[in-house]
Amino acid sequence: MTNEKQYRIGIVGAGNVTNMHLDGLKKHQDRVNVTAICDPNEDVLRERADKYEIPQHFTDLQAFIQESTIDIAIVCTPSIIRKQVIIPLIEAGIPIFCEKPFSETYEEAKEITETARKHNVPICINQNFREHYPFDFVKKMIEKNEIGAVSSVHFQDFHFRQDRGWRTTCERNALSVMGVHWLDGFRWLLGSEAKSLVCQTFSSPAIDCKGDTDSLVQILFQNGVAVSYSQCLSSAFPRTELLVVGEKGTVVAKYNEVALYQKGEKGPVNVWQPSTSGKIEKSETTYRGLEELMALIENNETALNSRDDNLKTISLLEACYRSARDQITMYFDKEGLLVEK
Repeated sequence: MTNEKQYRIGIVGAGNVTNMHLDGLKKHQDRVNVTAICDPNEDVLRERADKYEIPQHFTDLQAFIQESTIDIAIVCTPSIIRKQVIIPLIEAGIPIFCEKPFSETYEEAKEITETARKHNVPICINQNFREHYPFDFVKKMIEKNEIGAVSSVHFQDFHFRQDRGWRTTCERNALSVMGVHWLDGFRWLLGSEAKSLVCQTFSSPAIDCKGDTDSLVQILFQNGVAVSYSQCLSSAFPRTELLVVGEKGTVVAKYNEVALYQKGEKGPVNVWQPSTSGKIEKSETTYRGLEELMALIENNETALNSRDDNLKTISLLEACYRSARDQITMYFDKEGLLVEK
């Protein structure tokens, strides 16, 4: 028998990403009970509520806040309306677990963070790719000195992705959709913050969207490691691959496999299949992000995916877009926050 509290969970936003959260939540009903869901689209709202047997349904955010009696809100709305959803939740004193990206812009993310601090409301962000993609697995290899001092990181994410709906009308696209995972992953992998960044973006005619589809990013981290990152949502050839180069060896990581190479060897000296990859595990690593928030609430423990931590990831995202727009190098302070000029 457990003494841990069971939290009443309310979902704001009933789009596709909500399924991932709900699939994880239903496996942990000793800790969480989804009691309410809110979305202005009644058809989508009803479909999601029926599928997951959620008793309370709301099309109005204020009614949701006032009548649902939830302990935690999970925000799965489009990121372009984050502020207008999160601020009322903060003002109501409701702890928040927010889908990535925390916000579309650094300015808005700072405003949300300051408002949450003022009201003493905890917020954590779903950066589940720290585990779902094997950043955490490789991070532990580095900490065990299996490849020696890291000199550089090289990452490619190539695939074809044609989104539909609101995202295709946004000026910010590929980096906000996928880049926010990878930028956060580099921070997590290296245990360091950025020092400087340069970026170029391109919008391919192969994809029907207003914003970026392709980008080239170079980041120098404060520990001296250089990261080279290529993003492409317009490629007929798929490849998502991480190379971490160290003085004693090189790690090559993909979604489902991590391989270690050493000097003088023709092939990998060891290969692993991390347990957190795959569609099923994506919902589980998402739930573990919520556990960080619950531990913060219960024990005042530091959440590694907190609003303050994620502000540094949004700093990197913002820097990419500003660098590409203004054709300049962007810089960060010692805390990893964007230096404003």
